[in-house]
Amino acid sequence: MNPTWNFASPHVEGQVTRQAHTNLPEGSFEREIGREGFFGAATHMYHRNPPTAWTEISGPIRPRALNPIAVLAPTATPWDALEMLHNDQVRIRMWRVSEAMNHLVRNADGDDLLFIHQGGGDLYCDYGHLKFEKGDYLVLPRGTMWRIEPSEPTDILMIESTRSSYRLPDRGMIGRHAPFDPGVLDRPVLDDAFLKQQGSGKWTVKVKRGGRIGEITYPYNPLDAIGWKGDLYVVRLNVRDIRSITSHQVHLPPSIRCTFASDRFVVCTIVPRLVEIDPHAIKLPFYHNNDDYDEFIFYHSGRMSSRGTAFKAGMLTFHPSGFTHGPAPETLQHMYNHPAKIIESYSVMVDTLDPLEVSPLPAGCEWEGYAESWRDSIKLAPDADIATLAGLEK
Repeated sequence: MNPTWNFASPHVEGQVTRQAHTNLPEGSFEREIGREGFFGAATHMYHRNPPTAWTEISGPIRPRALNPIAVLAPTATPWDALEMLHNDQVRIRMWRVSEAMNHLVRNADGDDLLFIHQGGGDLYCDYGHLKFEKGDYLVLPRGTMWRIEPSEPTDILMIESTRSSYRLPDRGMIGRHAPFDPGVLDRPVLDDAFLKQQGSGKWTVKVKRGGRIGEITYPYNPLDAIGWKGDLYVVRLNVRDIRSITSHQVHLPPSIRCTFASDRFVVCTIVPRLVEIDPHAIKLPFYHNNDDYDEFIFYHSGRMSSRGTAFKAGMLTFHPSGFTHGPAPETLQHMYNHPAKIIESYSVMVDTLDPLEVSPLPAGCEWEGYAESWRDSIKLAPDADIATLAGLEK
């Protein structure tokens, strides 16, 4: 049986706009209810009040905001990195490494995607040597042996695909050369730096399997390849090589920015974009219920157009499915008249089909008042009671 919603006849009720995200009924706030991410059946609601104008929100749908950079300490191995979110399909960690690894690691549980938030250095792996820098994605297939030598303290967002492999998403009508040409993907090389690190000496490989660590010890460096051929290997992609896909008349959903796909989640990269110039188009991410996906966003650099001044580079948000979200209250003034012509920011977004769990976190990692930061939306809610509005002014 095909589970896709198939009541295909669109229906219009009350005051609406002919085109989503533009020419909204005066004084209204648009909310998209969507299935299958932004690809399935959808309805656009037009509300008198901001959909985030709540007084209280609790339980498993409460939004979370974390600042791992504030509590991160260097660890010698990625297997000791700070875990933040997880489910059976994906594990999201933050790792700070300040010294060259004196061992190798191998993940038998899944593919690793490393995003270099700060720093740089050298990756040595089965396939050779590869330099990396800020803004790089490194895709490490399951079973790859690797280590890194940072040139400076380096902060890395780690996204493990536990049950399936990473792949490039279906590009659809935009074709295979956008938002980036596969020709920009770099591979490791068997260069002099790789050959010089080979030789005798005791080397340990720390292998993660079933969430536990086993060790294999060699009397030589097992990164001893003299050649290889095939279509399974490590690749590097820098966010600068990802081109923005925009429309000057309508705000596009984040799914247009999908960078990597796994079976049960996708990784998207939000890159600098032109602000819509149509005076009737909303200029901010629209309110939406992403009712099939949990959403995680890591803020890499710049300033997000929708989150406000409280968010800095290295912070992240977690918005569970069933939770309506969109622009922060302080940004709503720019809904139709944005002061910028270009939104200069980079972020990594992960949408998961399976619910994410927040891992145990150290003190100081979470912004406890994030959910309450949305309350100022009530000031724009004409139906809010006077007592509630008076309480916000205190």
